[in-house]
Amino acid sequence: HNLFLKSVTSALDNSLAKDPCIAKDPFGKDANFSRVFRCTVGLRDKDGKDRVFNTPLCEQGIVFGIGIAVTGATATAEIQFADDIFPASDQIVNLAAKYHYHSGDLFNCGSLTTWSPWGCVDHKGLHHSQSPEAFFTHCPGIKVVISRSPFQAQVLLLSCREHKNPCFFEPKIPYKAAVEQVPVEPYTLSLVEVIQEGSDVTLVAWSPQVHGIWEVTSMPKENLRMSCEIIDLRTIPPWDVGTVCKSVIKTGCLFIVEAPLTRRFAWEISATVQECFLNLEAPISRVCEYGTPFPHIFEPFHIPDKWKCYDALQKIINY
Repeated sequence: HNLFLKSVTSALDNSLAKDPCIAKDPFGKDANFSRVFRCTVGLRDKDGKDRVFNTPLCEQGIVFGIGIAVTGATATAEIQFADDIFPASDQIVNLAAKYHYHSGDLFNCGSLTTWSPWGCVDHKGLHHSQSPEAFFTHCPGIKVVISRSPFQAQVLLLSCREHKNPCFFEPKIPYKAAVEQVPVEPYTLSLVEVIQEGSDVTLVAWSPQVHGIWEVTSMPKENLRMSCEIIDLRTIPPWDVGTVCKSVIKTGCLFIVEAPLTRRFAWEISATVQECFLNLEAPISRVCEYGTPFPHIFEPFHIPDKWKCYDALQKIINY
C-alpha cells in the first residue's frame, strides 16, 4: 500500500533506474530538497545531483527540458504549482507540442514530461489553487494526463515517458490522504475507466472529482432514485469519445463535474455528445467551481462538492 505522494516518488525512482545514463528526473524548484510536497525525497542522494537538481525560480527556464529531450534524453520538468505554469506555456505550446510536426518527425521532444500538482487544498488561495489543465487541451500536440489515486499516479506518470509531449497534472488533495495498492511490475492503463455501470445517467469526471460523484451515488437509494454510470477520463485530450457517447446513448443523460465553469474542457465533451441529440432525455448538466478567482476562506463553498452534485442530479431526475 502506498500514499499518493509515495507512489509519485516510486514512479520517479523507477524511471531513473530504467535509464541510468541519460534520464533527468526530475528538475525544478526545490527538487534537491524534496520540494513542497515531499515527492522527491531521497532521489538526489540515490541518483546524484546531476540528475535530480534545482533550477532557478523561472518557469521559462525549467522547461529547458525541451532541449534535453531533443537530444534523446528523457526529462521530467517539474512546475511546483500548476498556477506557475503560464510563463512556460509559450515553450510548451509553441515548441514542445509542435516540434515533431514541423520537422516531419525527424526530431521530437517526446521524452519530455511536464509534471505539475494542481487544484485546491488547505486554503492556498487564488495563486495556488487553480486547475489550469483545460488551457492545454486546446493545443494540438499536447496530451493532458490526470490521475485520481496513488495507483493511477504511479502508472500514468511512468506511462507519460512512453508518449510524446504529455503534460501530467496531479491533484494536491490526496497527496497525504489517499492510500492504495500499487503495482510493483510495469503496468498500463486504458484512456478511460467505466468505474460503475448504470442505466439512468452518465457521470463524467476526472481527478478527485470522481470521488465526489462516487460519494453521491453511494447515498441511500431512497435519496438518489437513479442508476448512475460513472466514467473517469484519465486523459483530456485524447479522450475516449466512443465510450462516453455509447454510455449517453444508453442512459439518455450526461452529467459532467469539472473545475471552473468557464473556459473548460466540459465544453468539448458537451458539444460532442450533443451530436447524440436524439438520444438525450434531459439537458446536459455541469457542476463546476464558480467562475471567479479562487477565494482564500471560502474554498469549501467554491468547489463542486457532493451536495452540489446531488442537487444537480435531482434536477435531472425531475426533468
